[in-house]
Amino acid sequence: MENILKVDNIEKYYGSRSSLTKAIDNLSLSVEKSEFVAIMGSSGSGKTTLLNVISTIDHVTSGHIYVGGVDITKLKGNELNKFRREELGFIFQDFNLLDTLTAYENIALALSIQNESAASIDTKIKKVAEELDIKSVLTKYPYQMSGGQKQRVASARAIITNPKLVLADEPTGALDSKSARMLLEKFNYLNNELGATILMVTHDAFTASYASRVVFIKDGQVFKELYKGDDTRKVFFDKIIDIVTLLGGDLEDAL
Repeated sequence: MENILKVDNIEKYYGSRSSLTKAIDNLSLSVEKSEFVAIMGSSGSGKTTLLNVISTIDHVTSGHIYVGGVDITKLKGNELNKFRREELGFIFQDFNLLDTLTAYENIALALSIQNESAASIDTKIKKVAEELDIKSVLTKYPYQMSGGQKQRVASARAIITNPKLVLADEPTGALDSKSARMLLEKFNYLNNELGATILMVTHDAFTASYASRVVFIKDGQVFKELYKGDDTRKVFFDKIIDIVTLLGGDLEDAL
């Protein structure tokens, strides 16, 4: 299988010499093409820092990160901006939709930046809207949509450019249980039917149980990995809870 993401012995320090904090400690990780991986860990474990350096929002102190074979730790300026725009898709907890644009326009923005023709943009948006069940909201503004609809629009925006890697940061955090379940089922569709490679950070065991693999982070290192395999989602969920308990996490946060 092809490695879409390879994190190679990275470290990340914050602070000054007199007061250093090691957020990531010699961590290595890989994600294969069309894999759906969840990252879990308690507050302060390093999971958010890991997502930030993979997404190029932050920089590693040492080590290398490869996305599609490209060492993103060496990219700078316009080269980095181009890579982020074309090869990465982002889904945030708070949606990050532009309030003054319709759903259609929010999704189209990523393609417009790449100078795609209006006809090509229209074709792609109609296709993804069908796949994510958001055709009915394409002409609506974010304030006219439910949380679940906004997150599905954000997901459409993230995948419309066919990025190598989709990064999701607590994507169900602002959703009710029904909307969260609908979104996660769409994630599975994107992953299984469209071959999207998804790396998702979550504190929620229910959300993580939709992934094919869960990586647990503790003290800036990989603590354990859990593969779903042929397990049902319920069985996988129970196994995730067992690891959360082992980590000493609060089960109320994980459920």
